[in-house]
Amino acid sequence: MSSSPADRIQSVQAAVYRVPTATGGRERPESDGTLEWDHTDMLVVRVSTGGETGLGYSYTSAGALDVLRDTLWSVIGDADPLDSERLYWAMARAVRNIGWSGVSASAISAVDIAVHDLKSRLLGVSLTQLLGGAHDGVPAYGSGGFTDYTDGELIEQLGSWAADGLSAVKIKVGTDPADDPRRVAVARDAIGPYVDLFVDANGAYTRKQALALADPFLERGVSWFEEPVSSDDREGLRMLRDRLPAPIRVAAGEYAYTLADFRDLLVDGCVDVLQADATRCGISGFTAAAALADAWGLPLSAHTAPGLHASVGAGCRAVTNVEYFHDHVRIESAFFDGVPALRHGDLLPDRAAPGHGLTLREADVEPYLVDGLSTALGTKGHA
Repeated sequence: MSSSPADRIQSVQAAVYRVPTATGGRERPESDGTLEWDHTDMLVVRVSTGGETGLGYSYTSAGALDVLRDTLWSVIGDADPLDSERLYWAMARAVRNIGWSGVSASAISAVDIAVHDLKSRLLGVSLTQLLGGAHDGVPAYGSGGFTDYTDGELIEQLGSWAADGLSAVKIKVGTDPADDPRRVAVARDAIGPYVDLFVDANGAYTRKQALALADPFLERGVSWFEEPVSSDDREGLRMLRDRLPAPIRVAAGEYAYTLADFRDLLVDGCVDVLQADATRCGISGFTAAAALADAWGLPLSAHTAPGLHASVGAGCRAVTNVEYFHDHVRIESAFFDGVPALRHGDLLPDRAAPGHGLTLREADVEPYLVDGLSTALGTKGHA
């Protein structure tokens, strides 16, 4: 394909939507070991050219729209969608003075995902095939078990995932370390002996707390300990990886925004399982993380956003599972048509559909709209 003006990005739309956590009469916020939240903000970006539109999104702050408006808008305009790598790094350079990690990274990621989707559609292939087509599908693990849940809510959620055929489930820990062994026991009873049990502390524990909890967790068959300490404490992650009893694996990487973040976790020997989130590092960063994981001989786990990561994860050899995160499953099912099917515990992207196969339900998402932008052929304004 040539790079004539007709082949370049001709229009961009971006909008932020806010979705409350409350559903089914459940009005209180959700919580994990270090945070409480009552809503999720979602940035949706669409880029178009050649009669095709690519869609990208990230779970982020509404401030990501300001990064698009003030810093990235001019970089995106007139870019060739086939040059996805060039655009990704151009956006990274553009945010140098405001910082890449965090909100800027999520804005870059939404654009990068949209560009990869557009690129796939222009070439007439699925996103999975564009990225290498390593797998037909990827195993999913149920993720939720928030620390504010009652025992009854925990049992209902985890039991439903086990009944649906998921081979693993994950609960949040860390709000009350003294009560966590009891909650882990409740979780084990809910799923039975044959489903893997993961825990995620979101960095809430001290090193000593994490070590002290390892044995009671192991007694209940916990095999995955995510962020037992903060990912900023790479020395602590390395120490725990060395000292936690087998088969407990240390997982981290969800807050890796740049390639250096993934490199440092691997070079310092911090993880048994590397995580990556394309809504934070982009598809360009995710595929680079997959290559690094391959080089270190470690598995890569896709963090949240299962509607997207089914396609991305199936494209990369290193990916061994996708997080079927409660909040995002609910949002993606409400926002998009074409969400990948969950069959026998695996997420299966539609290889017959171009791109990632997701399309936005315009009428359904309108009530959640916070703000938006649009541009056509170099003009800029509010949507």
